[in-house]
Amino acid sequence: MPDTLPLTDKPHIACWTETERNDSAAEVRLIAQSDNVLEISLSAPNVALAYVALRWDFAIAPHTQIMGDHWERGYGDLEWRGIVPERVLPWYALLADRKTGVTFGIGVETGAGALSSWRVDEVGVTLMLDVRNGGSGVHSGERLLQAAVVHSLSSESGEDSFAFARRFCRALCPAPRLPSQPVYGGNDWYFRYGNITAETVWSDSALIRELSPNRENAPFYVIDAGWFPGKGCNGGPYEVGNTDFPDLPGLASRMTDNETRPGIWIRPLLTQATVPATWRLPETHPHGKARENYLDPSVPEVLDLVREDIRRLTLWGYRMIKHDFTTFDITGKWGFQMGSEVTRNGWAFADRTRTTAEIIRDLYSAIREAAGDAYLIGCNTIGHLGAGLFELQRTGDDTSGRHWERTRKMGVNTLAFRQPQHNAFFAADADCVGLTEHIPWDLNRQWLDILARSGTALFVSAEPAIARQLDQRAALTEAFARAAVPQPLAIPLDWQETTCPRRWKFGDEEISYDWSPFPASSFDCPG
Repeated sequence: MPDTLPLTDKPHIACWTETERNDSAAEVRLIAQSDNVLEISLSAPNVALAYVALRWDFAIAPHTQIMGDHWERGYGDLEWRGIVPERVLPWYALLADRKTGVTFGIGVETGAGALSSWRVDEVGVTLMLDVRNGGSGVHSGERLLQAAVVHSLSSESGEDSFAFARRFCRALCPAPRLPSQPVYGGNDWYFRYGNITAETVWSDSALIRELSPNRENAPFYVIDAGWFPGKGCNGGPYEVGNTDFPDLPGLASRMTDNETRPGIWIRPLLTQATVPATWRLPETHPHGKARENYLDPSVPEVLDLVREDIRRLTLWGYRMIKHDFTTFDITGKWGFQMGSEVTRNGWAFADRTRTTAEIIRDLYSAIREAAGDAYLIGCNTIGHLGAGLFELQRTGDDTSGRHWERTRKMGVNTLAFRQPQHNAFFAADADCVGLTEHIPWDLNRQWLDILARSGTALFVSAEPAIARQLDQRAALTEAFARAAVPQPLAIPLDWQETTCPRRWKFGDEEISYDWSPFPASSFDCPG
């Protein structure tokens, strides 16, 4: 395996239109910024281009372990594995030679114009650029499509795989947008699950403030789904609250006066409102008949509506906007369903001239513009396209206030394997501590402790009766005090041996956690 991917060596190139393989369909322009940085641009004025593959040949040692990223959130499945030629590695791939100790990285810079993924086999690597528009080819016309900037890097002497991964992620994101202080606080989802009112929000946020001793870095409290007329997660309009939230600006003001920073949840691309048919996704979209409620982000008027909704929330006084579901609403798939195709073939956006990656990036930019100086946290968003625009990113699928196994699978895995992205792409959020009677305290106590020590965002969904118990109250107060100030990055020492690391290092301190779901009552019952 070479020290770095020889980007100055011309790769083999293959192109596909939406109907056939046609290697002359596009002009692929390669500009080497340096020996290990390569710009890839595409020109395809006369065809509907769908995919471009670039292949570099070199031998991969058989004892190499490989780790990739995910298209959006992690689903408890991020891991180091041996060589699996068909394994899709979105955005970047890390290759660790376990005999020599050298780790090698290949990846696409954040903000790419193509949905980019890698394949690694015994004799080389392939970069696949998905430049489709929805599930059809893109009609890019005469313009030069800036598809990707590829980086290649290898570890330095004595640098372990985690330290290298951290350095590599920093190289992939030249301009992250980060919070000015560590982020922590509360969220109501994992104990109220949408059954909220203005008064429950007020009392729950007041409890979080009561348990937070730091007066220089105030906690956030995020109102999750349940505040708007559609209730649940059913979408807008977001012009007013429902009958249980008669005065959302007043609620934000009341929280602010209590030294709590108000946050709020929104699903920007789903609406129950009547809008022009031209604003909606096409009939061929994977959502089928339900697509009538989903908005097409390639339509300028839809972006105007999204800006209005986001700006309204900030004018009401909300200082953190949690925007959710946009990847599923656009593609019709969750990240774990995507594999080599992020969406089903055969449909297209109203604007056929831009790639899906470009349309998503423009949506994120519109949300950023409207939010002003309020913090953005993306959930079910593509971190590689949101980096530099969002201060925070939910890096894994939902944890739980009901089932410990879900928290262990989703939470611990994403904390470990997305930790190199923390403060390199954005501040990472591995999701909440669901502090309820359903989760054994000896397990939740550890999840609370590792999040507070990790330096990442700490959000707690705290059932009041549980949070006020003596042991829980003391642990929450200690965790919030720790999370409110910068912490050394949490390092998973055994991340190359397991999907659920137990041994962690925090500065000079090492701690082992026991994530095993005992007593037996904490197991989820099959079926």
